[in-house]
Amino acid sequence: MPASSRAARPVGRRRLPASRLPASRRAVRGLVPLLAGVLLAAGCGSGTDTGDSAAPDQAAGYPRTVRDCGREVEVAAPPQRAVSLNQGTTEILLSLGLADRMAGTATWTDPVMKGLEKANADVPRLADDMPSFETVLDAEPDFVAASFASTLGTGGVATPQQFGELGVPAYLSPSDCVGKDNSGDGDGVRSEPFTMDTVYREVRDLARLFDVEERGEKLIDDLKSRVEKATSGVDASDATLMYWFANSTSPYMGGCCGAPGVMTRAVGAKNAMDDTHDEWPQVGWETVADRDPDVLVLGDLTRKSQTAETAAKKIEFLESDPVTRNMTAVREKRYVLLSGQAMNPTIRTVEGVEQVAAALREYGLTK
Repeated sequence: MPASSRAARPVGRRRLPASRLPASRRAVRGLVPLLAGVLLAAGCGSGTDTGDSAAPDQAAGYPRTVRDCGREVEVAAPPQRAVSLNQGTTEILLSLGLADRMAGTATWTDPVMKGLEKANADVPRLADDMPSFETVLDAEPDFVAASFASTLGTGGVATPQQFGELGVPAYLSPSDCVGKDNSGDGDGVRSEPFTMDTVYREVRDLARLFDVEERGEKLIDDLKSRVEKATSGVDASDATLMYWFANSTSPYMGGCCGAPGVMTRAVGAKNAMDDTHDEWPQVGWETVADRDPDVLVLGDLTRKSQTAETAAKKIEFLESDPVTRNMTAVREKRYVLLSGQAMNPTIRTVEGVEQVAAALREYGLTK
């Protein structure tokens, strides 16, 4: 997610009475203010994430462990107070029917996925953007999940190691680490193309940790079925696409191998920016105009951290700027409007596949 906003706005929280917390969690509550300050000063740290001290009384079939971004993430029982730090992981947990086991969410770019509105309304929103470490700890989580290393990592809310020191297992979406290098200043570079199999792995990991494996498999089957239905008979091999996430000054355009790559490959088209492995490279408008794609896929965001967040603002810019207004896609008004989450590596990438395929059919760009 390019250049996510970092301002935190706590909105509310749901707390368990101390008498209902396991002894280990009651101890952690008392240590949170002191340890949070120490860990924030210490930075990333180099310890491993064990999660032992966060465990309630051990449940049958537990502890359970998954391998995640080079670490072992272990829970001693199904989490009961999970905090999701990004909309992508939030929507997976909600889709798995786990709203009643969530203590908070944060970092939103769009309205929640259709069908999840009621479940989401019952979960406290800790912040619309990135929350502080203290805000997350105040929700007394027994599990933390995030979609991006920029959120769960150095420079974000905290590192997995920092949460682990407080006995809170922390899970990072494999979509942001498998075949991807996040060490630079941008949004990462992919050495391998992202595929939906990585999202399916995330669904399975979370379903296993929460002991809802059957729900996980049902969700995966539904996602696969939607992709197959959307792309059946679609051949857009003569069409070129370009994906604009945000920013009208120096636009973030989708590179070859993130979620835009999944959509492009699914319909057999070509990404006009497929010569870069950067997740969301910032380019000049002259480059965009020179590549002159047949279709522009536009992020329609509700956050307010960049210029031209909404699709309406993007279209207004494209049709008035002297460099862009004569582009083929602009002249022909060939736009596809997607949520920010559909343009990120999430379960909503499937939404993107569906909408791109439908638009290419409508524009007569399929064989």
